[in-house]
Amino acid sequence: MSFELLLLILANAIFTYKGLEDPVFFDKYKFNVSAIRRGEYYRLITSGFLHGSWTHFIFNMLTLYFFYPPLKQWVGTGGALAIYFAGLILGNLTAYYFHKDHPWYSAIGASGAVNAVVFASILFNPDASIIIFPIPIPIPAILYAVGYLLYTTFGMSRQSGIIGHEAHFGGAAAGILTAVLLEPALLKARTGMLLVLILVIVAGFFFAKQKKL
Repeated sequence: MSFELLLLILANAIFTYKGLEDPVFFDKYKFNVSAIRRGEYYRLITSGFLHGSWTHFIFNMLTLYFFYPPLKQWVGTGGALAIYFAGLILGNLTAYYFHKDHPWYSAIGASGAVNAVVFASILFNPDASIIIFPIPIPIPAILYAVGYLLYTTFGMSRQSGIIGHEAHFGGAAAGILTAVLLEPALLKARTGMLLVLILVIVAGFFFAKQKKL
């Protein structure tokens, strides 16, 4: 495990522990439209280090542990961190855009950032697979990515009413966009994969919006 990945996981663990133990801390650092409109822009970042439960935390950090190292091999430490925080910030900005007229709306979780890492990693290495103990069968990384996106969007949202849909899909889109900006050759080398991932994100995003209405 690289040093910066360890720091990211520790920061998420510390914030999550404090947030679950201290409701005042949780309310101060979560994503909240009304607070952001008052100028508390730090919530666009801090909310991504809070989680609604330890299950939510473990699922996100385990996925980050799988996909961050291979992504770093392609784009280096700076590029991998840029993708992580682009997913975190742009994911929350997506949520803000769609909920700017809902001052009550709140959300938390690192899923936007992690989705960015996952989808960028797959774009660089679409043939990758992972093995999840104790299942001995390799799982294509793209299937895991789609499953992760859908589960964090729909499954986790049923456990916590403040895990937002839009940030997840916004984060995944941010990961793809940032990866292409870092490596423009992907546009030609991964045209088919780009179209597939974009279709997954767009279809899932509108389905999520439909279920909320």
